[in-house]
Amino acid sequence: MDKTKILFKMFYLYHKAAFDPLIELFERDPNYDVALSLTHEVERSFGFFDKDETNKYLNKFEQEGHRISDENEKFDIVFAPDVVDEKRYGDAILCLIYHGITFTKTVTYRELKKHSDHRYIIFVEGDLSEKSLKESGSIGKSEIHNVGYPKMDPYFSGENFDRDKILKSLGLDPEKPVILFAPTYKPTCLYDLKDAIFEATTDFNLIIKLHHYAWMGKYASHKQHKIFEDQIENYTHAIIIPKDDYNILPLLYVADTLVSEASGAITEFLATGKTGIIYNLNQKSLKHSDGEMLLGFDNREFLKDSFVHINSPDELQSGIKLALNPTDEMKKVQKTDRENIFYKLDGKASERVKQAVEQLISVRLKV
Repeated sequence: MDKTKILFKMFYLYHKAAFDPLIELFERDPNYDVALSLTHEVERSFGFFDKDETNKYLNKFEQEGHRISDENEKFDIVFAPDVVDEKRYGDAILCLIYHGITFTKTVTYRELKKHSDHRYIIFVEGDLSEKSLKESGSIGKSEIHNVGYPKMDPYFSGENFDRDKILKSLGLDPEKPVILFAPTYKPTCLYDLKDAIFEATTDFNLIIKLHHYAWMGKYASHKQHKIFEDQIENYTHAIIIPKDDYNILPLLYVADTLVSEASGAITEFLATGKTGIIYNLNQKSLKHSDGEMLLGFDNREFLKDSFVHINSPDELQSGIKLALNPTDEMKKVQKTDRENIFYKLDGKASERVKQAVEQLISVRLKV
């Protein structure tokens, strides 16, 4: 019997974190021929010179034991982190697994709407994303499957992370609490907090995890990573995670609190049962050039009663104190918010995706 051929298509390296649990699951099944591709990993210098780094990472995938593909072959299933050029994949079943939380960015709806004549199988992490997608008017011929959040399966499936081992590997003190600073690239709080994040955390471990784009020079200036690289030597309690370390899960595991503004890491941190800190943004900075909002939510109101919200760098230190010692009421609301956003944080979302895919294949074979 011929194997079912599956492609995990990635645009950028950081998309792989969302696919890793699925890749492992399908590769373990001898009924599948699994391949990986990467297509957009480019670093820009001086505003115009592009350095293609795709082969660097594809070679690394191959060394790790994965099969890589240039996509010039026929696949039965294609997993993608966003809409694609559908004609390239013939009659393959196109499955969307977004690299982050589905409802948070309006670009998700904008791009889907452009492809409303095509059928995508959209896997979402919970009720809020399903509701937001349906209300957006962008679904068209696509269909939604509410399965949970595969990216975080390793966190909940019993695959233990070792806190001491992780912190020692980063050169940090396992005896101290960990502050994780994970701003997004746009809209961002990193310019506002570039000094305060170091000064307010001297009694803690500070891990800085920038967005992938902050390193690439295309969608965000190289200034975003250079700001922190220039300062890091002055603070022995702090480290910056390099671009190649794409998976945030070990950092979410060791972090006692997280500081961000609109990154998907905020919602991922909610899933951990710990309390994060949201830096409230100036709403004038949250629009596309055509006037449409960048975010699918108001970050001043998002998780308003679950997480700590601050309005200025001066409030960071007190915000950290509250996040490390949340009130009982905050913990109660967090539970409600988790249930609204996530479907079954049980480490089995990937299995539900696989079951749905196998049902789709079965239906196709009967036609």
